[in-house]
Amino acid sequence: MEKFVIRGGKKLSGRVAVSGAKNSSLALMPATLLTSGISKIYNVPEVNDIYTMIKLMEHLGANIKFENNTVQIDTTNIISQVAPYEHVKKMRASIYVLGPLLSRFGYAKVSMPGGCAWGPRPINLHLEAMKKLGASIDIDEGYVIAKANKLTGAKIHFDIPSVGATGNTLMAAVLAKGTTVISNAAIEPEITLLAEYLQLMGARISGIGTTVIEIEGVDELKPSEIFNIPDRIEAGTLLLAGAITRSNIELSNVIKEHLESVLIKIEESGAKLSYDNGIIKINAENLNIKNIDVTTAVFPGFPTDMQAQWIAYMSLAEGTSKVTDTIYPDRFNHVPELNRLGANIEVINNSAVVKGVKKLKGAKVMSTDLRASASLVLAGLAAENVTEVLRIYHLDRGYQRIEEKLKALGADIERVPTEEY
Repeated sequence: MEKFVIRGGKKLSGRVAVSGAKNSSLALMPATLLTSGISKIYNVPEVNDIYTMIKLMEHLGANIKFENNTVQIDTTNIISQVAPYEHVKKMRASIYVLGPLLSRFGYAKVSMPGGCAWGPRPINLHLEAMKKLGASIDIDEGYVIAKANKLTGAKIHFDIPSVGATGNTLMAAVLAKGTTVISNAAIEPEITLLAEYLQLMGARISGIGTTVIEIEGVDELKPSEIFNIPDRIEAGTLLLAGAITRSNIELSNVIKEHLESVLIKIEESGAKLSYDNGIIKINAENLNIKNIDVTTAVFPGFPTDMQAQWIAYMSLAEGTSKVTDTIYPDRFNHVPELNRLGANIEVINNSAVVKGVKKLKGAKVMSTDLRASASLVLAGLAAENVTEVLRIYHLDRGYQRIEEKLKALGADIERVPTEEY
């Protein structure tokens, strides 16, 4: 076990590069299962979720090399269509193998997924979409068993624009017979990139980047290569590290359009931002943080994956702010830990009411999930004295050595072994 020891109150400065996006990588990698041969994905982050996906795909028979942030996947000898619990329990994105395996092989047996330890995030939208494409679905001893001789195009409408279900349906439909239309599809950049990758592989897809996607099934796909997008959540987290410490920092490898809703809120809070050719600068020196309400929404709205970090930031704002999560109403496990650092936050239904305090004070806190961990690190950077963040394995699922990036900016943070859990 490891923990972070943070000596807070340090000003940050300098420039760091944002890593490739974890969430898009976890969709692109299973997409290679749709074909036979060698595919490559560039700019993939070295995070634990990627290694989990590699192990799962190797179990299926893929031969994978991962070095210098490039994943090379050979899907010539896929020997299994079973995704076992031992791999899937660690990460919800494992469900992404369902669509490709079912579409290419006519069979998939995938364990019900695990991942972050908060809230029910059902996969019913995935399963209903597979049924509409003609698959039979059974749940047996914790496994989803999907079968189809040949998937057939269908009209599929999502009541909620689910990123995972949109991605899985896209991958299932590209080899289906006939035309599939997905309405109320997710339009997150990660889904747009997946659709573009499928096109490079030979899929026929129109409406990419819109809420209505049309897929005309093809007989086969070919291996291809793609360069992954930057991680917008890592970029937002690092920008808030600059804001909460009232510092001036620069980030390279940023796509502004992917982060617009967060940037608007940061500027409303009083920080100054400038953007030029993939580099974003934040000037938060002598910042009096204004209290700014936030409500999470599907893209292009404010991302739920930035909710915890925003609450940490607002804990030092002037006045009271309200942070509401409409995506995952119970995603507030970080609040008691932030209060241990001296924040004044109360959860009411699916909102956190944050009364700004003058300062935070270091304490020992415990991560409960990926983004909660990030919020505790941000608070620790701004807090007086020493903050210890336990269970940072949650953080390692989605941030590539974030302590090294923060150190490069001047933070006093170190990763140390611990017996504490």
